[in-house]
Amino acid sequence: MPSTQRKLIAGRSLRWNDERASQAYARGQWVRETLADALQRAARQTPKRILLIDGERHIDCETLHAEATALAHAMLARAPTGSVISFMLPNWHEAATIYLAATLAGMIVNPILPSLRDRELQFILKDVGTRIIFVPARFRQQECAAMLTRVVAQIDSPPDVVVLRGDPAGHIAYESLVREKASPTASLPVVDPDAVRMILYTSGTTGRPKGVMHTHNTLHALIQQLRNHWLATPGDKFLVPSPIGHIGGSIYVFEGPLLLGTTAVLMERWDADEAVRIMDREGCTHMAGATPFLEQILAAARRVGTRVPSLKVFICGGASVPPALIRNASEYFERAIVSRVYGSSEVPVTTVGAIDRNDVAHAADTDGRAGFADIKLIDHSSAPSGQGEIYARGPQMLVGYLHNEDENDTFDAEGYFRTGDLGRWVDGDYLVVTGRAKDIIIRNGENISPKEVEDILIGHPQIAEVAIVGLPDARTGERACAVIVPKGAPGPTVASVGEFLDAQLVAKFKFPEQVVLWDSLPKNDAGKVLKHQIRATLAQSH
Repeated sequence: MPSTQRKLIAGRSLRWNDERASQAYARGQWVRETLADALQRAARQTPKRILLIDGERHIDCETLHAEATALAHAMLARAPTGSVISFMLPNWHEAATIYLAATLAGMIVNPILPSLRDRELQFILKDVGTRIIFVPARFRQQECAAMLTRVVAQIDSPPDVVVLRGDPAGHIAYESLVREKASPTASLPVVDPDAVRMILYTSGTTGRPKGVMHTHNTLHALIQQLRNHWLATPGDKFLVPSPIGHIGGSIYVFEGPLLLGTTAVLMERWDADEAVRIMDREGCTHMAGATPFLEQILAAARRVGTRVPSLKVFICGGASVPPALIRNASEYFERAIVSRVYGSSEVPVTTVGAIDRNDVAHAADTDGRAGFADIKLIDHSSAPSGQGEIYARGPQMLVGYLHNEDENDTFDAEGYFRTGDLGRWVDGDYLVVTGRAKDIIIRNGENISPKEVEDILIGHPQIAEVAIVGLPDARTGERACAVIVPKGAPGPTVASVGEFLDAQLVAKFKFPEQVVLWDSLPKNDAGKVLKHQIRATLAQSH
């Protein structure tokens, strides 16, 4: 197969392989239209179909098309086609309007997590060259409009700031922007489906954030994969509590309703009891989220005695997923398929899980089969015997990072993305993700996978949450420290943890030799435990 080359599309340098692109088009994973075409078609053919539910607000195809079109013209009056439009918003329906307006205008969207603050936000806006950013006036305890005043003052070519749902504090009010009249001669551009559609920044847990570039077609392939593997059919409803600033939330709100014929039910704030009420009231069929979402919604459903009969599929990923949790949820939600999956911003939904109620074993004990992605395991110095670093490629993968230099050592000669995760195969084609290559603890020459031990310890009766990190040790090279959120006082000790692991027949060299009790573990908005923060905190305490 010809090697991957650089190709200039709509002013952006992308990683491109002609043969794989042709295959994606031939298979219908890539198409010759964009979400703009899908929106216009939906407004004509099914104008009253509900796409989004945001509290009491129900938004149909006709309304969303009209609002997005008006906003597209307003944005084009301020910035040219190809510009980057950022939004740092909660799960509000206006975000879908902004996303689709940018699509109609041929602009690139840059979703940003609303939990970020001045330092991270300033870096992203400067790095990506944002022309317009949309923010709430206030969200939770953060005065967002005021924060943007501080941030843009530090940028030489600052973006326009548009403020939603409150005092714009000297910036542009969203309501006034959408009311602006387009020029009588204004027209919307023809959009190339191979052009960059989204730039999404990684969490930066291993260094400075990197801008991940996706095209209209890589996201189209991702949605087609959901259609093929997650039993998504027209009329289904996705409950979306995961943040839309993360790819795990954005696709269900922005892409799915138009490409799958589904409805997105938005949650601004996560509350498991409210989520159960919404699922039963609205008849939600699908939900995807990290481990805490599944744990809490299972507990909430049990509290009120509902089995959530409408639920067809619950996809769990984004953080360590204990097999026992999948088994318990599969047993309780009698109709639903509950499965682990694996992916990243770079190769979203690398595996699609095991979507079969009769195969709870693979759904719980593995991360499932590959969907559209090709996966291979490559020998790695940190990988224990029988494991390797996970390399993946597919029609849903990124087309490169914003800066070419960020791609150094990231792809191999065949165009596979090096995930930095370790895994092993089970039963031929089921993948088990065993940990991060950089997360492996090497003690006395022995390689220890923290995730393996964490999955076991989460079954300890005194442990609510656990993260194991390696800390420098002059004698052994590293020591394993278990940071534990206990279920109650006094909490587990090194001795009781060792006794529990011993009873599970775990090799003694894997036992943590240090236990620290915390009230909570630091996590990002997707529920991923931030081990770099844990290590930094522990280092400061010594």
